[in-house]
Amino acid sequence: MPIGIDPKVDFAFKLVFGSPDHTSITKHFLNAVLNLPQPITEVEILNPIQGKDRSEDKLVVLDVLAQDRLGSKFNIEMQTTIPLELPERLTYYNSLNFVRQIGPGDNYYQIRPAISICVLSQNLFPEVEPYHLSFRLRCDQESLVFSDALEFHTLELAKFRVSSDNPKYWSAVEKWLYFLLHAEQMEADELASRLAEPAYEEAIGVLSMISRSPEERQFYEARQKFLQDERARILFARQEGLREGRQEGRQEGLQEGRQEGLEEGKLIGKVQMLEEMLGNPSADSSDLARLGRAALTTRLADLQTQLRGRQS
Repeated sequence: MPIGIDPKVDFAFKLVFGSPDHTSITKHFLNAVLNLPQPITEVEILNPIQGKDRSEDKLVVLDVLAQDRLGSKFNIEMQTTIPLELPERLTYYNSLNFVRQIGPGDNYYQIRPAISICVLSQNLFPEVEPYHLSFRLRCDQESLVFSDALEFHTLELAKFRVSSDNPKYWSAVEKWLYFLLHAEQMEADELASRLAEPAYEEAIGVLSMISRSPEERQFYEARQKFLQDERARILFARQEGLREGRQEGRQEGLQEGRQEGLEEGKLIGKVQMLEEMLGNPSADSSDLARLGRAALTTRLADLQTQLRGRQS
């Protein structure tokens, strides 16, 4: 029988990757994603789910905030939608984890790196192929790193493909992404056999626990419903905003609302056409629409530059 619990639902994600009872999972996941010269040996969960977070009326599910024995801070989160201005949001909260490490009179050398890891069901950067991207403060002119103090990782599940048909050749991060994508539909024993390592077996056990526990399953299903409703609300608000903008333009003799929708549609069409001409995977219209006009304009200019480069 399939496990039936989707680890991408943030309540389940938090219980798997952010539980004080399962820090070996958190440690393994961090080492898999970060691939540090010196692996993390200990980790502490700073914001576990508490009893007050388990209200059906107002279920509060926070991101996973962890700390290693040297004091480095790690923020791990799961996003099944692309919230407005997500990069700015990630920058803000990672910066808070950075600056809150010292107070007045403390020395800057005491500050440890703050690292943000965001797992996304949808593509934040559809213009590039890699599913794992990392960012830090770098020089624009030379191959220089200004600071390793702030670091960001994105893992885009929509792009992910395993590197081999044989699981024994998968990397640790590939196994975690496979777990996130397929655990819900697979039987526990089958998944454990495929991933074949204690950390993944422990994670599978957490999902199985949620499935068996009436209380945990109730909270999981409540959060799942909330996320589904939220996605529907965002889609409706976007469609309603475009409709109202066009209607207002007609009523007042103005064209801004209608023109904005038309221009965005034209930009999306041009981007998709150039991607096809360049032989790139064509991004979905809904993914492109989430980028906004400024990002679409920049992306179109980049594609035009690439096409001119090939033609010259």
